[in-house]
Amino acid sequence: MSSEIPVKQIDPSSDTSDNNKNTGTVELYASRKKIYVKGVKNGFFQRIRNVSLTALMGMYFLFVWFTVDGQPLILFDLPAREFHLYGTTFYPQDFILLSGMLIIAAFGLFFVTTLFGRVWCGYTCPQTVWTFIFMWVEERIEGSRNKRMKLDKAPRSAEKIAKKSAKHSAWLLIALATGLTFVGYFYPIRELISDLFTLQANGWAYFWVAFFTAATYLNAGWLREQVCLYMCPYARFQSVMFDPDTRVVSYDPNRGEPRGGRKKDSDPSELGLGDCIDCGQCVQVCPTGIDIRDGLQYECIGCALCIDACDEIMDKMEYPRGLIRYTTENELEGKTSKLMRPRTFGYGLVLLLMIGAIVFTIATRVPAQLDVLRDRGALFSFNGEGRIENTYTLKVANMSEVPQTFTISVSGLEGIRLLTENTLTVASSENRALPTVVDVAPEKLSESNNAIVFTLESQSDESLVLETESRFVGPNR
Repeated sequence: MSSEIPVKQIDPSSDTSDNNKNTGTVELYASRKKIYVKGVKNGFFQRIRNVSLTALMGMYFLFVWFTVDGQPLILFDLPAREFHLYGTTFYPQDFILLSGMLIIAAFGLFFVTTLFGRVWCGYTCPQTVWTFIFMWVEERIEGSRNKRMKLDKAPRSAEKIAKKSAKHSAWLLIALATGLTFVGYFYPIRELISDLFTLQANGWAYFWVAFFTAATYLNAGWLREQVCLYMCPYARFQSVMFDPDTRVVSYDPNRGEPRGGRKKDSDPSELGLGDCIDCGQCVQVCPTGIDIRDGLQYECIGCALCIDACDEIMDKMEYPRGLIRYTTENELEGKTSKLMRPRTFGYGLVLLLMIGAIVFTIATRVPAQLDVLRDRGALFSFNGEGRIENTYTLKVANMSEVPQTFTISVSGLEGIRLLTENTLTVASSENRALPTVVDVAPEKLSESNNAIVFTLESQSDESLVLETESRFVGPNR
């Protein structure tokens, strides 16, 4: 018995469909052959995907319309350099948080992949989600798999033109809604729609709406599996995260082979056959057009439609389910499979540490920032009172959702005074710069370079206190 999931090697020399036996070459890209995917109605995994699809589409199309305290729930305001996420506003200085979130997403994907293979591709990937929506529309307008095949082969007629026009019109409407919504995450959606239809929007808004409309229409309507096979990088490197304990969609050859047709009431053991009746349903429902019985293939996106189709046939034949199932290489070989292993433990540990770090950073994040810039044009000067003056610029960024009025003070030297205004009001999401002059009596300076501290206290929020150290320069001692 083999120690690996069986893989069928297909090359030009063994492919009987290849009429040119003398080439001996393998094309890196093959012209697309249209795949007519048969719909799966009531499969267990299809129901799971319907739930995930509905949830994801609901969040994508609705979140852009929600507001929290007058601010969009999600808005990436690039001109203002503000990023509104779930009631919190982030700024370019919070870029480390965005980087951390992206790292968490990456390690979360790696962790899930080591456990269950390409479930991301099969259930939540945008390409898969929109492709399934477009296929659902296609089936509703043009009919079942056999009807679509007959329609494509049929000569041009009024019925064919009407169905094709209706299908592509529906696709374009979905693509347009997708493009408008995507741009709405960068341009307030209500303003966007109003400006677009009144011709008040700038050219970039029209360009990006058109771009994402076209991209959605082409990717989900025409390219489909080609995106997964030739454009998606994940399909190329995900195999390195697999091991014999990774649970992936697999055909059980020990139970299914040899294949062959038979009557429902016949005993396969008496016929010398396995449980696979070679009906081809698993191939007909596959969105990438592969035969899962040939073994693990990079084209498999883990959607489990072949499982649902096969289970339906097994029910009709009164055979046990699971001829095609989520399983591991070790389980196929009758071995024990481990859920947690060094690889998954490592990914999981890093994932937990990153989540903890991000949560801690956000929880302790101060919604304002103070920077002090000392005037380098003049080290110091003497005023009319004979005291030594230094000039500074206080830069204050208010990252909260409400205006803040700060009381300014300075400390660090005996008798140090603030000669300019001691209050500063900063609007929400505003950056203010305040020139400030500080003086000290000469006898109070023991050194030429002294540490001082500027303190800003919010008048409305006692917990909001900003402190920044700077230097006070005087004559050499």
